[in-house]
Amino acid sequence: MRNYHKVKLGSGGEYFAECLQGGFVGTDFEITEDLTGRLYSTCSEFNREFVPIQQGLNPGKTKASAVSDMSKLWTVSKGILVGDLVISPDGAGGYRAAEVIGEYYYVPGGNLPHRRRVRWHHRSFAEQELSATLRASILSSGTTSSLNAYAKELDILLGSSTLPTDSQRTPCSTNEAFDAMESADPEAFALEKHLENFLVKNWAQTELGKEYDIFRDGTESFGQQFPTDTGAIDILAISKDKKRLLVVELKKGRANDKVVVQVLRYMGFVKQELAEQDQEVRGVIIALEDDLRLRRALAVAPGIEFFRYQVSFKLHKA
Repeated sequence: MRNYHKVKLGSGGEYFAECLQGGFVGTDFEITEDLTGRLYSTCSEFNREFVPIQQGLNPGKTKASAVSDMSKLWTVSKGILVGDLVISPDGAGGYRAAEVIGEYYYVPGGNLPHRRRVRWHHRSFAEQELSATLRASILSSGTTSSLNAYAKELDILLGSSTLPTDSQRTPCSTNEAFDAMESADPEAFALEKHLENFLVKNWAQTELGKEYDIFRDGTESFGQQFPTDTGAIDILAISKDKKRLLVVELKKGRANDKVVVQVLRYMGFVKQELAEQDQEVRGVIIALEDDLRLRRALAVAPGIEFFRYQVSFKLHKA
């Protein structure tokens, strides 16, 4: 069944009108060569070749930033499948959906030269038609990310009578942060997304913010929903002395031992694909509650810590 993706078309949607008229979506990332025949079956293979190329073009760019960029380039060019749905901001406060109808092609010298043919939906959607969490996901930093958790909402908006029951997962674009929520519970997802956005917005005031910064490239933050070949890391951070990388995983309620395996997977990616030789990789699980199974698992996973969040709700008489 089809997948659902956010695809931003330039900063602030500056290329949306051109993409709408030309029937395509695309990316750039300063790679000025045709990728036909070089879009390998996995994102990791692609990154191994093109991350050094992009770092060579931008000597000041960190490895993590280059991995993030090349993962998004691969996702739009290869990972998104024919038949998938993409949602893009139109640059004027609205949103437009399109179905991907073609494979990768290259337009040298064009804006967003790495392209996919699409069939645009006949109408735009106003901001108020989308849920707050869907809008936040579309407008969050990064060119592309998975919107599979919003499949039901998007199908209702588009007037589809058939809701997806499964997904063909595409490495580097799917959000494995919700792999324990296979029913795609929209209320559960909304709460986790609110927690994630709140934590990112208030990072400096948290306990973690005293020691770590969310990954940034210049003025742009890209540590939220950082793409990996087994899903997206909720938050990727780096210690202020640059010696430690931190994988942060959020759960809305009670976390169980499955999340330990998930965090270890992400830590393995960071260790093998991002970390410099002298950098340590650690993990953090944030949830409302833990259980005995989680505590047993963490007892033999010293590189992972557990933090419990608290929600305070007060009413004040006007």
